[in-house]
Amino acid sequence: MKITIVFDRIRGEEKWLVHEAKKSGHTTELVDGRLLSFEITDRDAMNRFGDVVLQRCISYYRSSFSTRIMENFGAYVINSSKVSDICGNKLMCSMVLAKAGVPTPRTFVALSSDSVDQTAEQVGYPVVMKPFVGSWGRMISIAKDPQILDTIVELRESIPNPIEHMYYLQEFVERPPRDIRAIVAGEDIIATVYRHASENEWRTNVARGATTTSFKPDKELTEIVHKAAYAVGGGILGVDVMESKEGYVVHEVNNTVEFKGAQAASKTKIAKKMIDFVIRSAKK
Repeated sequence: MKITIVFDRIRGEEKWLVHEAKKSGHTTELVDGRLLSFEITDRDAMNRFGDVVLQRCISYYRSSFSTRIMENFGAYVINSSKVSDICGNKLMCSMVLAKAGVPTPRTFVALSSDSVDQTAEQVGYPVVMKPFVGSWGRMISIAKDPQILDTIVELRESIPNPIEHMYYLQEFVERPPRDIRAIVAGEDIIATVYRHASENEWRTNVARGATTTSFKPDKELTEIVHKAAYAVGGGILGVDVMESKEGYVVHEVNNTVEFKGAQAASKTKIAKKMIDFVIRSAKK
């Protein structure tokens, strides 16, 4: 079997994945997605990526486009373009989770700056504003009152990209200064960790200094994580959960999940579990 791992930045995670793929005894190729090009009008083009592709590009658009093209040429890609498109767009992900009955924070979308104030009043202050596409907690902000909200909107309106002129708003969930990252591979939850926010930081991204501790999920959390993973299409995913006063709520599902922080707290070899899933999936 040939396993191809497509990336656009070599992180510790990619090194671990390549190591485990090679240890499995299968041919492994590491491909820089930034250097890929395709003749998409070639009707006779064949899959040149082997038996299975593990998509690890950080860029949402590069990941989505390259996955769609590779699938069009007959490649089997984990995760699929459908999963990538859902997880990479917060609007899509929230809609899919809500439709599946997965508990999530109350979420609103305002399609222009003209409706932001009214929408924020429906959400209730403080209100959390997020970009539709993004990671590592970038451009996520809290508006504690209408004046702060107006300042954020004014800044967003100055950005040329029209997608920034539509607004994804969520309620601020009162929770401990932590959230939960559950890493899923198919039917298995292979790691579950608390991500503890760093001092003076409300966001719990490891990229922003959060620390991690491993724990065993209870039955309720296990069921919610599985339900969220199934709702977006399954594969190798990071399901992010908050502990609200009303119970667990899923606020995000990650497609190209980072696991450096989880690995630091977990005895499980996360990369090995991922590669085992990739091999099993390719053999089906």
